[in-house]
Order: sequence, then structure tokens, then C-alpha cells
Amino acid sequence: MNNALRRCVVWPDEIINMRLSLGYFADLWPPRPASLDMTRIGVSFARFTGAGPMAVAFVFPGQGSQAVGMGKGLAEAFAPARRVFEEVDAALGERLSAIIWNGPAETLTLTQNAQPALMAVSLAAMRVLEAEAGVKLERDAAFVAGHSLGEYSALAAAQSLSIADAARLLRVRGRAMQKAVPVGAGAMAALIGLDYGDAKVIAAEAAGADVCAAANDNGGEQVVLSGDKAAVERAVELAKTRGAKRAMLLPVSAPFHCALMQPAADAMAEALAKVSVKQPCVPLVANVLAQPIDDPASIVRSLVAQVTGTVRWRESVLLMAQAGVTTFYEVGAGRVLTGLIKRIAQGANASAIGTPDDVVKFKATLSV
Repeated sequence: MNNALRRCVVWPDEIINMRLSLGYFADLWPPRPASLDMTRIGVSFARFTGAGPMAVAFVFPGQGSQAVGMGKGLAEAFAPARRVFEEVDAALGERLSAIIWNGPAETLTLTQNAQPALMAVSLAAMRVLEAEAGVKLERDAAFVAGHSLGEYSALAAAQSLSIADAARLLRVRGRAMQKAVPVGAGAMAALIGLDYGDAKVIAAEAAGADVCAAANDNGGEQVVLSGDKAAVERAVELAKTRGAKRAMLLPVSAPFHCALMQPAADAMAEALAKVSVKQPCVPLVANVLAQPIDDPASIVRSLVAQVTGTVRWRESVLLMAQAGVTTFYEVGAGRVLTGLIKRIAQGANASAIGTPDDVVKFKATLSV
């Protein structure tokens, strides 16, 4: 990759298993971007341009970004993308690619399908960038990151997990998260126009003897709460009296990223113990830490903790920006993270790469 390319790419998460989720929220409320302390920290940057140092991050989307037909254009145009879908199909013992490309939507949206499907699309796009544009993460990126399930995509892209292992782990994760809480017992809600601190106070007040916690700090004054249904409903009513622009229950099948997901966390600890997790070629900014890590044991612990913990996306983006990242590439389906990053990090460049046209545009930037 030439020295015009120093970016940061983020990968999305499986937070909510409906398209209403992140992409919808990103357009509901246009808050002002946060001001950044651009102090450089000890990060090894790639190259320098005439305009000064620039750093790149690759990020990967999560649940809510899925759509029937995603990745099909990449597979039709590029052999490396086709091979990724074939590898995922073989790992799962079924043609998930047929569901991804042809639907039906309700089958793709099932958590156990959406999670490995989104990873497959992200890795297909990543392999195309490597083959067609000469991208090498170890040389060209300061960080990788992903929103919830997107962390598995980020780790596979950074050679910490194999694509096959990532697919199988996400199938386990999706099933375990769905089974952890009886349907109807839990709920999630979006609070728009409140900052994370205020949302946490509301969640604590609403909880009582139940569970109610901040599941996603998405940035741009968008916070998602998760927990027992009655407690989340109380939190929605409280938020309406505390200045929220909008507060609404979400049409989801389970309360992700809260203590009620402990059975799923236990399942992931067992599953992760059976796979090889290597040191990634570039640091991962972990959801639950909002800090870069590259030690395999730390990565496993963070992936287990992530199931019940808060996805600290706002803090993760700010960490990367403060470390010098000026360009983020969202690799995979949709543009949810791109919109969130622009709201969080003032002045950051963010763009999505998930179609053949996106690849062409990306390659064009290399010759600028």
C-alpha cells in the first residue's frame, strides 16, 4: 500500500438482531461530534505523507448490518471473496452463502446465521483488499476493531483466528445468546440524546432487583440498554423525563450484552478453549476494555467478557483517534460504523468497503 494510505477501519457488532438497530439509530439524532485531544501515544504508525503522519484503522460491523444479497457482488467479481464464502460453508457444514445471497430475510436475521454471515462478508471484502489493492494490515494499520461480533471479524482479518474457527465460534455464540434468556423475559431499548453517564444512572435506578445495564455506548448520544423486560421498560419511561430525545424498546429476541447473558459467556469460554488464538498482526481495540490488546490470553478473556459486558464503541473510537488514527475503513456489510465514527471523532475520515464499487474507489485513493 502506498504512502497515501494510513487509515483506521472498524468492524460492526451483533448487538441487535434487526436492521432497525444501529443503522436506524445513526440517522435518528445528529449530535455534535466530540472534541478530541489529538495527543499522540506510543503507537507504531505506518507511513508519512507530505501532509504529516496519518494512521489507519480497519473496523468491522456487527449485527443489524445484515441484508439479503450482501457480499454477492464481491463473490461474483473476485475469486478471493468466493473462497471465503466456500470456507465458511465448509466450516459450518451447510450453504450459509445461499441464505446470505438469497434469503429469506427472516432466516438470515436469526442470530445464529447473522453472526457468521456478517463475518463472512467482512473477510471476503478484506481478502479482496489484500489481493486487489495490496493491503497488508501489519504494515498499513495501527489498529483493528469490531462492534460486538465484529471483533471476531477483526481477529480473523488480523490472523489471530482462522476464518473457519471464527465461523464456528460465531455459530456457537449466536445460538448461546439466543438460548440464554427465554423469549419475552428480556428486552433492549435505545436512548437517543443522552450521554453514556446519564444512561447508566437511569439504568441503575430502573433496575431495582432486576437487571438493567448499558449494553452499547455507540457514541453520538446513542446508548442501548439491556436487561429484564420490566426494568428496561421502567428505564424507557425514566429516560423520557430526563431529557432523552427518543427512548424506545427495540424489536429484538434477546437482551444482549448484560448479566442475563452469563450462560452464553460460559458457552463461549468453553468454545474458545478449544481453538487456537494467535497474536494478531495488529493490535485489537477490545470492546470491553476500549484499549488495544494483542496477547492471546487477554483476547480470549475479553471475548468472553464481551458477551455480558458493555460494547464501549465511543471510547474505542476516541482511543484510536487520540492515538493518531485519522482514517477509518469499515469493512463488510453496511455503513453503520462509518456514520457513528463521524459523529464521535471530529475531523476523522471514515468510509465503508463492502461492494466491488467500494473496492474501485479505495484503489483510486492509493494513486492520489
